[in-house]
Amino acid sequence: MLQGRVEPDFSEVAAVLRSLLPRSGIGGAAVCVYHRGRVVVDLWAGTRDEAGTPWEEDTISLSYSTTKGVASTLLHILVDRGLTDYEEPVASHWPEFAQSGKERITVRQLLSHQAGLYDIRRVIDDAHRMLDWDYMTEALAEAAPVHPPGAGHGYHGFTYGWLIGELVQRLLGRPFGEALAGEIAQPLGLDGLFCGVPPDALQRRARLVDEGLHKGGPSFDWAKRTAKLLNKGFEWAHIPVDLRNVAAALLPPGIEALDFNSEDLVRVSIPSANGMFTARSLARLYAMLANGGELDGVRLLSERTVRKASTVQSTRRDRVVPFPLHWRLGFHRAPVARPLPNAFGHAGYGGSGAWADPDRRLAVALVLNSGVGTPFGDIRIVRIGNAAVRCAERC
Repeated sequence: MLQGRVEPDFSEVAAVLRSLLPRSGIGGAAVCVYHRGRVVVDLWAGTRDEAGTPWEEDTISLSYSTTKGVASTLLHILVDRGLTDYEEPVASHWPEFAQSGKERITVRQLLSHQAGLYDIRRVIDDAHRMLDWDYMTEALAEAAPVHPPGAGHGYHGFTYGWLIGELVQRLLGRPFGEALAGEIAQPLGLDGLFCGVPPDALQRRARLVDEGLHKGGPSFDWAKRTAKLLNKGFEWAHIPVDLRNVAAALLPPGIEALDFNSEDLVRVSIPSANGMFTARSLARLYAMLANGGELDGVRLLSERTVRKASTVQSTRRDRVVPFPLHWRLGFHRAPVARPLPNAFGHAGYGGSGAWADPDRRLAVALVLNSGVGTPFGDIRIVRIGNAAVRCAERC
């Protein structure tokens, strides 16, 4: 049974959410939609763990790469404030970063995945290193790009979080999780927007209930062998995709042993992969973006910066993702089945996602804890988004 509220004009979104709930009865989800600055859908249902504990109004759920859009928004706020500029070298604020040919990498190149630092296999020997912020930022400061910065873009599946996160920490002088709370969650009055869950919120979290979600799934060696075989097929068919880059960006050694349900993991900050959110908080954040940087009298960004952040940087083929994402600055195109040229957001492994459409003043967010999908989101956020757009256009 769905809990919460939905306005009649958006009842189709409720019907789609109901159809997404696992037939087994184990697993849950929450959806929130803003339209023209108002909440029109705020629903949740299902269970937040294997024991059948009901999903509650304030349940937070791990949302993988959906975290990237949140982290990017935080950096845009600091750009808007004049603490840095998109064309400024990252090393201006992070001197140790100016190693191995990275002294000219700009903030824009980090945000648009053009820095050439996506190969996490070159950075760490075991996925458990990702729980150590200092280790990761020091390793990335020493790392060499896999291609000349700006010469192409490759989705920085894991490394993006520490690159953006350390820049935020250098600009503000405080930990990323604290910065997120102080600069976004508190001003907007968000009920659940964490990257590093504080002790007093741990009891609110949903557990991932599919083995492939909270464990890394296939082994690193298996993925490499499979990628090699598939690449031969792509070469024969003249399809310009190299799945070895997918493994390089998304399969650090030992990822299959890393438990994303563990307290050790959810309590640290991994701004590319371990944000824990309510759908309500994500939707409110993106409603602010859809409304030109202001919501309910609280302005976090100027309209000019929102336009810059959401401007397409490249339509070239990504070196990691096997389909065009039309990268903006920290966002990709909205995960919907029809063209929305000015809409932008970020989806994640496991099915979560959130996005904004300034043209319709629409913001959509989905969080859930069941089903695996792909590293780039799955059809569930597309179905929710499609329904929300249809409803908005009928209003």
